[in-house]
Amino acid sequence: MTFISSEMAEGRRLSDRQIDQWRESGYTLVQGLIDRQQQLDVLALADQTFPKPSTEAAAKITDFGSNGAWVFPSAHRIFNEITLCPHLLRAVASLLGVEVEQLRLTQSDLWPKYGRTEKVSSQDNMDQRIHVDYPNHSLVHPPEWSRPEAVELMLYYSDASDCGGETAVVPRAGPDDDAYRWPIVDSPGIGALTFTNDRASAEAALQAGQPEMFKFRTQLYNREVYVDFRQGDILFYRHDTWHRGTPLRPGTRRLAQNMTFRVADAEWISTLHPGWAWSAYRPSQYLEKWIATCSVLQRTVMGFPAPGNAYWTEKTVAAVTARYGPLGFDPTPYLKDRLE
Repeated sequence: MTFISSEMAEGRRLSDRQIDQWRESGYTLVQGLIDRQQQLDVLALADQTFPKPSTEAAAKITDFGSNGAWVFPSAHRIFNEITLCPHLLRAVASLLGVEVEQLRLTQSDLWPKYGRTEKVSSQDNMDQRIHVDYPNHSLVHPPEWSRPEAVELMLYYSDASDCGGETAVVPRAGPDDDAYRWPIVDSPGIGALTFTNDRASAEAALQAGQPEMFKFRTQLYNREVYVDFRQGDILFYRHDTWHRGTPLRPGTRRLAQNMTFRVADAEWISTLHPGWAWSAYRPSQYLEKWIATCSVLQRTVMGFPAPGNAYWTEKTVAAVTARYGPLGFDPTPYLKDRLE
C-alpha cells in the first residue's frame, strides 16, 4: 500500500510541479491554501451540527453529503468565505489554465463520514467501489484529457492518522495508460450498469455479469495510492480521475468539504445543489447579505454578471442596487468594464 503526503503551497500558490501532477496524473495533494483559524472556526460549528461518532444518529449516516445542512450558500459566512477563498480560486484557475473570473462554482458541501464495523447496504459509502465522478456532475462525458473543464477538490478538516479513511486515487501514467482507456465507462452507474456504491457488492456483480470489466477494475485497485491527509490538506482531482473512499477506523468521524469549479462555458456541468437564489427570502437574508458584501470576484464565480457583461446597463445597475443596496451593495464596479 503506497501513501502520498501533501506538499506546501508556497506563498499560497501552487507550484509548477503541483500543477503538472494534476494535469498529468489526475490529482495533487496540497497544504497551506486555507487559513488555519478559518478551518478551526468551521470545524467548531460543524461539530455542533453533525452527530458524534459511535452514536445511534451517526450509525444512520451511510452516504455522501450533509443532506443540505452545510451547502453553499450557508448561513455560516465563514463557510462561504472558504468556498470562495481567493487563494483557492487562484489555485483552481492555475490548474485549468484560465483566468479566475472564468470559474463557476457548482458544488460546496461539508459532510461527515463515520467509521463502522459493518456495511448497511450495497449503497453504503464505507468502502466505496472505484469510480469517476463525472456521471453525477455532467450531462456528457469529459473531453479529452488535455482539455479539462472542471476541478474537484476535497478539503480535509480531519487527520488520517486519527480516523483513517484515506482517499484512494489511481495516478494516470501518461496518454497510453490503459487504466484511462477511452471512453471512461467501466464503472457501476454508467451506461446500463446499475449504480452500486459498496465495493464488495459492485465487484461481485461485475464478476458474475461483466468478467472483462471486473478484470480491468482489479488492476485499478492494484494501482491505488492512498492520500495520507492532514487537517487543512486539499486533494485536487478531476471528474475523470479514478478514486474511491476507504473505511474509517470504527468509532471515528471524518469531516471533509467537497467543492467543484467548472470553466464558465462548460454549461453541461450541473450545479449539484439547489440554485443559489433558492436561499433568498430566508428570514436571516443570509444569501442577500452575502451577495451585497462579498467581493466582486466571489459574486462572479457564483454566476453573478461580471463587470462588463452585456447585462449591465444604467437601468439594471440601478435595479440591482435597489435590491441589494440597503444591505451594503456597492454598484461602482458594475459601472466599469473590469474587475477590481
